[in-house]
Amino acid sequence: MITDVPAEISFAEKPTLTGDLVTLRPLRATDAPALAASTLDPDVDRLTGTHTTFSLDVLERWYASRAEHDDRLDLAIVEQATGETTGEVVLSDLDARNRSCSFRIALFGGRFFGRGLGTEASRMVLDYAFGTVGVHRIGLEVFAFNPRARRVYEKVGFVLEGTKRDALCWDGDWVDAHIMSVLAEGWAAHRGRPRSVTTRALPV
Repeated sequence: MITDVPAEISFAEKPTLTGDLVTLRPLRATDAPALAASTLDPDVDRLTGTHTTFSLDVLERWYASRAEHDDRLDLAIVEQATGETTGEVVLSDLDARNRSCSFRIALFGGRFFGRGLGTEASRMVLDYAFGTVGVHRIGLEVFAFNPRARRVYEKVGFVLEGTKRDALCWDGDWVDAHIMSVLAEGWAAHRGRPRSVTTRALPV
């Protein structure tokens, strides 16, 4: 039996969260140039499966409007050591009745990889979603040609649920998308640090 269910959950509040390496704060229009510059890195579009190129004006208007939505939370990842906006982390598609939402994170280029920024940002926003908002399930999809991201997701507690075959057509090839999730009870047990992380032998 489900107990202690919040009467209503939303992402109306747009918090600023502070960690050891990064600060997460609401996205704003002035972050758009960093995202626009990241699209010059072909891997950024490939790893996110983005076929469309957006103008700076479109990105600025998109970022400026994020605070208006209570069914999603869009936060900039700001490196504390430099003050640089290094990426974004997003909770979206909130299903308030079933207390579930989607998760995605994007770092603005390869120079930010391998520094623990994405891992810490993921743990911070997931902890906020489960601990403060009262979300029960958070899901994501990761493309098969992005094993680095999959390892990060497993590291913070996401588990594999299944595979969407041929979910993306990229450069003439079909690419699978792996479906992963983390539940509130799992998060309460490990807080984003599961004792054992085993990367399954998935095609990459």
